[in-house]
Amino acid sequence: MKLIAGSASKPLAQAISKYLQVPLADAYIRRFADMEVFVEINENIRGEDVFYIQSTSYPANDNLMELLVAMDALKRSSARRITAVIPYFGYARQDRRTGSRTPISAKLVANLITKAGADRVLTLDLHAGQIQGFFDIPLDNLIASPIMVPDILKGIKGEDAMIVSPDVGGVVRARAFAKRLNTELAIIDKRREKAGMSEVMNVIGDVEGKVCILVDDMVDSGGTLCNAADALLKNGAKDVQAYIVHGVLSGGAVSRIEGSKISKLVITDSISVPENVRKSAKIEILTIAELMGEAIRRISEERSISALFA
Repeated sequence: MKLIAGSASKPLAQAISKYLQVPLADAYIRRFADMEVFVEINENIRGEDVFYIQSTSYPANDNLMELLVAMDALKRSSARRITAVIPYFGYARQDRRTGSRTPISAKLVANLITKAGADRVLTLDLHAGQIQGFFDIPLDNLIASPIMVPDILKGIKGEDAMIVSPDVGGVVRARAFAKRLNTELAIIDKRREKAGMSEVMNVIGDVEGKVCILVDDMVDSGGTLCNAADALLKNGAKDVQAYIVHGVLSGGAVSRIEGSKISKLVITDSISVPENVRKSAKIEILTIAELMGEAIRRISEERSISALFA
């Protein structure tokens, strides 16, 4: 087995390397003056089972291109099998046509990764389950709930809790959390009556006196999350916490979260965590290194990974 750290996921790759007790392979990754990507593998990988760890997070296009170039380099170096380990799969929000002349970019990215030379993909909490069908190679989509549920239980300390989906699209994920925690489920129904008018948020479910746990796959600007928290508290919720897998947190999201009524936001390190997020009093980080590392080990040893979903 060979592990290679992409430039977007070095801290996570190092943590996975430590868990597996497998050193990271020597790879030289650089950008030319015009930001053109160059990848060179500085050790023999002929006949090896290679895992390239790279989230396609900000800057998404740059990191995606690095992944593609790396796949090509590995393929031309005669690796036996190449697994693209993509903890955060960018472009996942473009999983369907939203208008008459719009792309399905998630499918395009799937084609690019496959054509570049990947034999399989390992990822975490895809934005939409149907993206698995965009790939013509094996894809393992891990879920973060096994590491999040114990933290939720520790945080609520026996309080009357309720899982909440911040939108209708996240109901399946929220229901899975509610089943694991044996709690009730509520849904935020948001709609805009007219263009230019503010969003109306309706809470489906009785949240009176409950500790509400918002769960979702990603938080980007944080606007939806903060508005959902306001709606829940307005409907009598005792407290609002959020457990989100991928902390994109673009623009002024961190300051927006800090100024919101959410008591805490818990994310994973699927995306490298910047300093302003680490310093935030409201944001906590759970590591996925052991989860991803165990999946990598099982793939390399040709063992089932279904136990990781239990």
